[in-house]
Order: sequence, then structure tokens, then C-alpha cells
Amino acid sequence: MKIRVYYEDTDSLGVVYHANYLKYIERARSEAFFAIGAKPESAERYFLVRSMEVRFVKSAKLGDLLEATTKLIEIRVASFWLLQELWLDRTLIFAAKVEIASLRGGRIAKIDDETKNFLNKTFSNRP
Repeated sequence: MKIRVYYEDTDSLGVVYHANYLKYIERARSEAFFAIGAKPESAERYFLVRSMEVRFVKSAKLGDLLEATTKLIEIRVASFWLLQELWLDRTLIFAAKVEIASLRGGRIAKIDDETKNFLNKTFSNRP
């Protein structure tokens, strides 16, 4: 997914404000669902970010066109891990390892086979 850095994303020096990198990867996760005609939540289940490890490598600046990538790392019993990266001209500028919990009815819930297939379909083939 391509993301253009706009003035509203930057500080007074034209550098992306650190919290906006999290917004960019959130959009990329959502867009992965939308791209296959699905939504990140439903009446039966939804996902919640449980933990995140981030690494800021380089700064993005006003006008940059970033490429967001999302890869499935692992599916566990009630959560899954994604590697999300932001690239600028083949240079890694941000990386996050994101653990996402599966919930049903407001409680942590086992990921069923249908959801596992869905996650594999949605994230495994992503660059």
C-alpha cells in the first residue's frame, strides 16, 4: 500500500511525527482486509492490538511516498503476529512486530480454522 506524507503528518521541520507511523501501519492492516472485500471486524469477532515492538530506522519527510508491507509471522491459539514495515525507495524506515488478539463477545477467543485460513489468505502473500 502506498502512503503519501502530507503536511498534517509532519512537525515544523517537515519530518513525520513518530505517532503517525503507527497510523500508517494501522491503515495498511485495514486496507489488507478491504482489498479482499472484508472488514477487520464483524459482529462475531474482532481484533485488538495486544502488543507492539517498533523500530524507527530513518525519518520520512513531507512529500515522501512510502510503501507499507504486512507479513504474517505466526498464528497462535488466540493471537497472531505480523511484521509491518514502511519503505522509502527500497530503504527500510520503520518496522513493527505487532501482536493482535482475537476477541469474541469482548473476551479473548481461540482463533478458529476459518479465521486462520482468512489470515493466511489476507497476510501471507503480502510483500
